[in-house]
Amino acid sequence: MANAPEDKSGAKAAKKSAAPKAAAKKPASKPRADASRSKASAAPAAGPAVTPRLLEKYRTEMVPVLMREFGYDNVMRVPHLEKVVVNIGLGEALTSSSALSAALGDLTTITGQKPRENKARKSIAAFKLREGQTIGASVTLRGSRMWQFFDRLVNVTLPRVRDFRGVPRNAFDGRGNYTLGLTDQAVFPEIDYNQIDRLRGLQIVMVTSAKTEEEGRRLMELLGVPFARVDDPRLVGV
Repeated sequence: MANAPEDKSGAKAAKKSAAPKAAAKKPASKPRADASRSKASAAPAAGPAVTPRLLEKYRTEMVPVLMREFGYDNVMRVPHLEKVVVNIGLGEALTSSSALSAALGDLTTITGQKPRENKARKSIAAFKLREGQTIGASVTLRGSRMWQFFDRLVNVTLPRVRDFRGVPRNAFDGRGNYTLGLTDQAVFPEIDYNQIDRLRGLQIVMVTSAKTEEEGRRLMELLGVPFARVDDPRLVGV
């Protein structure tokens, strides 16, 4: 029984000696928290998305005009641009291995988006075509990238076409979608003429939510598509 007080005092001394060690370990975790905070503060904050110029113009100026002219009672019925498809046919890819990579590079430069390869669905002996061979490349643009491309197309690219007199007015499919063909990719300012291997034609399909050709044509006119004049005698049939 005489040894009991000594044991208690020894236990108290052991607890006191262990306390400073535990206290010494706590500050070691603070630098980690501070480092994580500094990393979080160093990361740039994401800024607000910038609305494309043509999309803003469509919402503020074109939608009221379309609602008034066609008598829409709901803004959701107003036709709009859904997507733009840019594609290049590559019949030469059957005999030239470099044609595909060159065309893919041109489409990437023009649209800013990686294209996909279009492959043959069936074999055609007359064209020496086998199923699965690559016969083209295409890019489907939506959202902001679509509006930016469309803006550059009508305001920069088409005016660069030599002897340009407007695009055909009868290239609609009857449901408001418009198809435009260009003879070469060099009309796009993004393409360096000295860097391409050869001139290639391409096709641009503008898909809209319009139900009729009249609605689609009016939408294209308001978006700035330069249609050929009907009274121009040099443009009979376009």
